[in-house]
Amino acid sequence: MKIVLTITTFFLLFSMASRAQSSSYTLEQCIETAIRNNIEVKQRELQTQSAEIDYKQSKTNLFPTLNGVINHGINQGRSIDPFTNSYVNQKVNYASYGLGSSVVLFNGLSQQKSIRQYQYASDASKMELQQVKDNLSLDVILAYLLVLSNEDLVELSKKQVEVSNKQVERLEILHKEGAINPSQLYDLKAQLKDDELTAVNNQNALAIAKLNLAQLMQLPFDSAMKVERIGMEELVQKYGPSLADVYNNAVNELALVKAARLRTESSAAAVRAIKGTFYPTLLLNGNLNTNYSSAASRDVLLNSTEVSSSNYVIVNGDKVPVVTKVNNYSSERIDYNSQLRNNVFSNIELSLRVPLFNSFQTRNRVKLANLELKYVTLTEENTKIQLRQEVERSYLNMNNAWERYKISQEQVAAYTESFRAADVRFNAGVGTSVDYLVAKNNLDRANMNLVMAKYGYLLRKRILDFYYGSGYRVK
Repeated sequence: MKIVLTITTFFLLFSMASRAQSSSYTLEQCIETAIRNNIEVKQRELQTQSAEIDYKQSKTNLFPTLNGVINHGINQGRSIDPFTNSYVNQKVNYASYGLGSSVVLFNGLSQQKSIRQYQYASDASKMELQQVKDNLSLDVILAYLLVLSNEDLVELSKKQVEVSNKQVERLEILHKEGAINPSQLYDLKAQLKDDELTAVNNQNALAIAKLNLAQLMQLPFDSAMKVERIGMEELVQKYGPSLADVYNNAVNELALVKAARLRTESSAAAVRAIKGTFYPTLLLNGNLNTNYSSAASRDVLLNSTEVSSSNYVIVNGDKVPVVTKVNNYSSERIDYNSQLRNNVFSNIELSLRVPLFNSFQTRNRVKLANLELKYVTLTEENTKIQLRQEVERSYLNMNNAWERYKISQEQVAAYTESFRAADVRFNAGVGTSVDYLVAKNNLDRANMNLVMAKYGYLLRKRILDFYYGSGYRVK
């Protein structure tokens, strides 16, 4: 029984350790898991694959076409014998086989320009996929930092509860001895409950932050999920790049801008491809065919006989009939394979198709393509404008967050000294509970403000890192 209990305990502990280990994530693991499980990313990947297939097809359109044709049929009554091309009035089984090939020699370079169109579209689709991954990565980073922020707030609120609890325990002893005014004890008990309520609220906020992170990762919610801490001190530094640097890097490197630029290039290539259809099309065609007919037959020589003809010659005054040689034949069907071998014929031709009038379809297609080009050009310009506005807004928010963080540091330092003095006076019985609680609340509020200011700055710094191109990205 002891052995069984030992083994059972071992496996339970191992299972618990494995579960605990499996629910601990680094920032990189969170991002990779979110991208791997995200439905929108998978849909974008399918669209990218589709665009790549279109691009490859546009290149293979330059290759010659090759098609085979097989026909089998039965003619009854008066019809044309495919073997002799003469009329027959009988049942005829027929078959034909053919190979046809065609290649475009010139069509105004329309196909070559279409290749460029689909290449740009394929590259744009890849950039759009990358942008979806980048946006998701940024959301995960912000959610990850929010978890860390709430963890710090939870730890801070626990310390506040611990400080208040110790004071309550000390005052309860003094109250039993009659050494203090009862109101001081009740004031500290009320403060303890306030601190416990703050701890509960922070714990709930932490659970919500973990829920948000788990949902971004497409994982079931686990309140025991842990995230690894990241070094904060080196991150909480004044942001170096200027606003112009961030914007210029974003315009040149951000996948969203590249995608918009490539869409414009694709539309411009589409206009050129459609204009190419105004030119004549020169084609080279070739065909190889053979056929079979059940009515096909041939005469086979059986023998030769001599017979008197109606012609004669006069010999010694007498008419002597002329004997002629007559060949006797029998008709036999030509077999299937022989017909296929003997009836082979081929042709090769150059075909020039000149577009003269097609109800203005090509002209209207060019107009529509130009409208599409103008639309995507405006979309690209609007993308850059929105990007500039977002970078400006984010940079301003980052500077404001940095100033709040620096002021919060100074505020915590000042309130720490104020609380230390109030704590000494209160413990010595000189200060009042009101003075003590005011100093404690000021310090608690300042500490929480510092945590929120620090992570608020880190959040905005991460956003700018994303635009600048120094953030974490999954290819």
